[in-house]
Amino acid sequence: MSTPVSADHRARPSSERARRRNPLWRMIALAWPRGGRFALGVLLGAFATGAGVALLAVAAWMLATAADHPPITALSVAVVATRALGVTRGVARYLERLVTHDAAFRTLAEVRVRVYERLAATEPFGRFRSGDLVSRLVNDTEATLDLLVRGLTPPLISVVTGGATVLFLSVVYLPGGLLLAAGLLLAGLTVPLAAAALGRGPGRRQSRARGELSTALVDTLHGAPDLVAYGAMDRQVERVHTADAELTRLARRDAAVLGLGAGATALITGLTVWGALLLGVTAVEGGALSAVSLAVLVLTTLAAFEIVAPLPAVAAKLGAIRESGARLFGVLDVPAATAAPTRTGLDPDGDPSVLIRDLRVRYGPREPWALDGVDLEIPAGWTVAVVGPSGAGKSTLASVLLRFRDPDGGSVSIGGADITSHPPDEVRAVVSGVPQDPHVFASTLRENLKLARPGAPDEELWAALRRARLADEVAAMPKGLDTLVGTHGLGLSGGMVQRLALARAVLAAPRVLVLDEPTAHLDPDARDAVVADLLDAVEGYSTLLITHDLTGLERVDRIYVVRKGRVIQEGTHAELSEAEGWYRDVLAP
Repeated sequence: MSTPVSADHRARPSSERARRRNPLWRMIALAWPRGGRFALGVLLGAFATGAGVALLAVAAWMLATAADHPPITALSVAVVATRALGVTRGVARYLERLVTHDAAFRTLAEVRVRVYERLAATEPFGRFRSGDLVSRLVNDTEATLDLLVRGLTPPLISVVTGGATVLFLSVVYLPGGLLLAAGLLLAGLTVPLAAAALGRGPGRRQSRARGELSTALVDTLHGAPDLVAYGAMDRQVERVHTADAELTRLARRDAAVLGLGAGATALITGLTVWGALLLGVTAVEGGALSAVSLAVLVLTTLAAFEIVAPLPAVAAKLGAIRESGARLFGVLDVPAATAAPTRTGLDPDGDPSVLIRDLRVRYGPREPWALDGVDLEIPAGWTVAVVGPSGAGKSTLASVLLRFRDPDGGSVSIGGADITSHPPDEVRAVVSGVPQDPHVFASTLRENLKLARPGAPDEELWAALRRARLADEVAAMPKGLDTLVGTHGLGLSGGMVQRLALARAVLAAPRVLVLDEPTAHLDPDARDAVVADLLDAVEGYSTLLITHDLTGLERVDRIYVVRKGRVIQEGTHAELSEAEGWYRDVLAP
């Protein structure tokens, strides 16, 4: 009998290598399929910025030349060039924004799809708090856009345009060109590096603080009834205020870094322009430079710092962007709990018998076995119950059947087909279930049912409701299937929520049903009624009923008692009621 290797073990080496890579480079790599568009955007941006610098240089030449009152024809070319450069600057800037933002938003859309697909695999949900996960999904994912639009293209544009401007001024007056090169290096490299160093810590903490604030808000909203009932709302609101205050403090620190960067850039700009002016005046007095060239030298130097003006702000944000990238890839790098499929074509109408042999599962290499050599069989059309205390491994068994995780050993087959070799969606078309806490969406009964089969007509919806013993209650509602159930199904009773989840599972037309603790949160009277309705509804299906409550089990075909991941008893209700062991001890009054 084959023993599959854990998906966690298969995915870990590649995931570890990915995690060791710099998040910024990984975020940039996401845009690689659109590298040509970003390159075009950089060229257009360099053209727009260069046109702005050239516009001021030409204007300086024209004004300085006009002071000597030359013939108007001598200025005609400069006049036309000024107009052309003004138009070119605006058009090129628009095209640069259009191209780069289009490529960045397309990349962002692909990243969002990847995140949604990863979340759809369910593994990340158990690793992150809900509010923090929302922050990662929204804020940290959008950091990709910030990096590509503000962190990638401006530095590249600065290199291209700055180099061309320095070369031009070096031709006009070499000392002036060298001075500009030194000023641009200080403003475009030294100041951004200092801003990045100052912003690294606050930026990293800012992403975490944003996640903490989101978590506090979600916890407050979802837990409001309990917080009010236990008098804990004030403490929870204080937690929100504390998280908000921390985020505000970090934002102020970030603003201070941005202000320092802008101030340092302005200082370097002023010093460089004054230096160019002094060099130029000296050169004019010595006859090495004309007065017109002096005007071009000084005004071009002033215009050149537009090239590096965005860089300190970009650098100050890199710490936050890096942390957002790490948090984003923290979701994407969660190891898959299921292996890639090796075949397709699981027959949805085939033999519904389930055979489990020597099933072993654990949640980590050093964790105890959640299931340790379980053997279980569900013949076609039988209802089989798995009972045992909390922590016995019952819900883990449901997760394996529903392909939310793979076995670490043993096999699970339906109709003779090993489910671990088929895609999870194929298996879930065959196996449906009612979880311990079924989610009810804040919509109508109809929309909640159609989640299982979007195109189902009302006749099939009512048939599913009748099978789940919920049709009479829905028919008595003024709006019937159009009744709004409220957030998390607050408009329904606990028993109705379970029956609605069962109707949804039945509507999916599976061959195997898994009912995981369907009465866990119901009072005893409602529990008996719901169990009776559930067992009536699942007649004809191959059904696995997972429960720690022994109510109604005299109606099931076979019972397995699981404790500490092992089957310790099996038999019918009558047999186990007479045999010495856990079942009889719990059943006894």
